Amino acid sequence: MFRKHNSRYATARALIVGFGLSLGVAAHAEDVTLVVWSHEADEPAKVALREAAARNVEQAHPGVHVKITWYEKNPMYAALRTALPAGQGPDVFYLEPDQKSAYIQSGYILPLDDLINWNTIEPWARKVWMQDGKTWGVPQEAYTNEIYYNKDLLKKLGFDLPSNGQFTQEQFLDLVKKAKAAGITPISQGVGDRPFPGAFLVGESLLHKLGLDDYGKLLHGQLSYHDPRVIEVMNWVKQVVDAGAYPKDFMTLKLGESHYYFYQKPGSVMFPVGSWFTGRAFAPADKGGMPPDFPLGVMLFPAIDKASCNECKTLGIGASFVVNAATKHRDVAAEFLNAMSTPEMGQRWIETVYLQSAVKTGDVKFTGPYAPYFAELMERQKGEKYFIGMPVDNLEGQCKDAFAQVMNSAFPGGLLTVEKAADMMDAACYNKS
Repeated sequence: MFRKHNSRYATARALIVGFGLSLGVAAHAEDVTLVVWSHEADEPAKVALREAAARNVEQAHPGVHVKITWYEKNPMYAALRTALPAGQGPDVFYLEPDQKSAYIQSGYILPLDDLINWNTIEPWARKVWMQDGKTWGVPQEAYTNEIYYNKDLLKKLGFDLPSNGQFTQEQFLDLVKKAKAAGITPISQGVGDRPFPGAFLVGESLLHKLGLDDYGKLLHGQLSYHDPRVIEVMNWVKQVVDAGAYPKDFMTLKLGESHYYFYQKPGSVMFPVGSWFTGRAFAPADKGGMPPDFPLGVMLFPAIDKASCNECKTLGIGASFVVNAATKHRDVAAEFLNAMSTPEMGQRWIETVYLQSAVKTGDVKFTGPYAPYFAELMERQKGEKYFIGMPVDNLEGQCKDAFAQVMNSAFPGGLLTVEKAADMMDAACYNKS
C-alpha cells in the first residue's frame, strides 16, 4: 500500500521486473493501436504516469501504438454505456470496484487471471476485484479515508488537534458549532455527482462504533440499522448536520468543486475525503489545485464514545483498469496493464501522486515539496486497523441505491430523521432471516 523508508511499514519485496507476457503482435508488420479510456483528466501526475506506461509499451514493441483518451468520470461512464452494448468502445478502460458487478453481469469485461502478472499486485487489492472465482480488474490506486483540515483556521477557532490526531465526538461537534458561529463553513462536502462523499462521516463513525466484523455485517445486511449502536451514531451525526456542518449547496456541489471549496474559495475548516485528495490538490493552483502555502493538515475521523474500534479506518481501491470483452487485442491490453503495474511504476505513483498504491513497491524515500504531507499521512496510519472497501464497493442492488440516496444524500443533507433513515436502509438492506 504505502511504505516509509526504514519505517515499520517497509517489508521485503521481490522485485518482479518486465511486462510478463510475450506480445504476439510484435512479429507482425501491420500497426496495432490499443485504445484506452481513462478518468482523471484533471490530475497531471496520474496522466503523466499512464502516458509513460503507454510510451514504454510502444518503445518495447515497435508497431504498437497506445492511444489514451482522457475523460472525467461521469462523461466516460456515459460514453461506455453507449459503446459497450454495441460491441464497441475502447480496448482498455478505467473502472472502479463499485461498478464491477454490473459490467461482469453484462459480459462487457474479460477475466484477467491468466493475462496479468499478479505477483506485482498486493493480494488484498486483487481480492477487491475478484468475483465468481475470477479477477476482473487491475487495481492501481489504494487510499484511506481521512479528514483534511486547515491548520490556521483550526487555530483561529481556538482548537489544538490532540497528539493522537483524533478529536472526541464532543470536541468535533463543538468545532462544527464554533466554525458555523464564526461564519466559516465547517466541512466542505457535496454529493452533486458522486454516490458516496456525504457518507464519509457517518460511515467512518459507524466503523469505529461497531468494529470490523459488525460493520461488515451492517453493510452485508446481517445487522439492522435499528441496532442501538447504529442509532446512537446516527443521532450524533444528525447533531453535526443540524449544527450546520455542510455547505448550503451540499446537494449540488460536485466532488471537484468541493476540493476547491476547501482550499481556495470560500474555504472550510475540514474536508473528509479519500487520500486521493492529492490528485486534484497537488495540481497547479491556477488549474484548480491547492495554493503552495496552504496550511494543510490530516486528522483522523473522531473517536466515538464507547466504540469497539476507534483505530479502525477504511482502506479502499479506486483507480483500476479492465479489458473490453470485445477487444481484438487482449494480449496488447494485458501488456499495457502490466506496464502500469511494475514496482517501478508503483514507486513513481507514490512519489509523484503522493497516494497509496495497490502495486507492490520496495522502500520509498519521500522528497520534494510534499514530503512533509506524506509523512503526516503515514503518521495517521500508525496502529490503524483497516476495513477493506468503501460501502459502495460492498453493496449491491437496491441496498446500494438506498445507500446513495439515504446515507450519502438525504440523511446528511438534513432531509430525513434518524428513524426514517434507519427504516429506509433496513427495508433495502436488512435480511431478517
